[in-house]
Amino acid sequence: MRKIIFIISAVAALLSFSSCGIYSFVGTSIAEDVKTITVAPIENRAMRVNPILSNTLTEALTDRYVRFTNLQMLTMDGDLEVSGEITGYDTRSLGVTADEVSSKTRLTITVKINFINRKHPEEDFERSFSGFEDYDSNYTLDQVEGELVDTIVEKIVEDVFNATVANW
Repeated sequence: MRKIIFIISAVAALLSFSSCGIYSFVGTSIAEDVKTITVAPIENRAMRVNPILSNTLTEALTDRYVRFTNLQMLTMDGDLEVSGEITGYDTRSLGVTADEVSSKTRLTITVKINFINRKHPEEDFERSFSGFEDYDSNYTLDQVEGELVDTIVEKIVEDVFNATVANW
């Protein structure tokens, strides 16, 4: 009998959390009155340009919001708006060997994000996010760029998502 009461209490608690409109089990904390989001194309303003990075980043952000929130995607004027620009796409040498040759190289991508919450403007921000990956200097950037960019974009998208709708 105690087991049944415990199970019923647990189910009731779970239902009450899911219906409050602020928390969900994917880690978002979106106010109940926020229903839509706009992800504007991320512009590439870096000195060194990867021609597909802008599109890759924009699509990854859009996909993240569609998959992990109940927000409706709008092309403009969403309750939430994410826009930004790629401000850095840089490589630099790390760790020099005894032959004075770089053994590792780091690719760093930096993105400035503007977040607007039309329902709760106190949550608006403009902030830079960056991610990096190291690779063996025996390879050229062209040889490893696709894999590195995918990994870095995934990290940046997670950070932006957490900053905008997870309040982390």
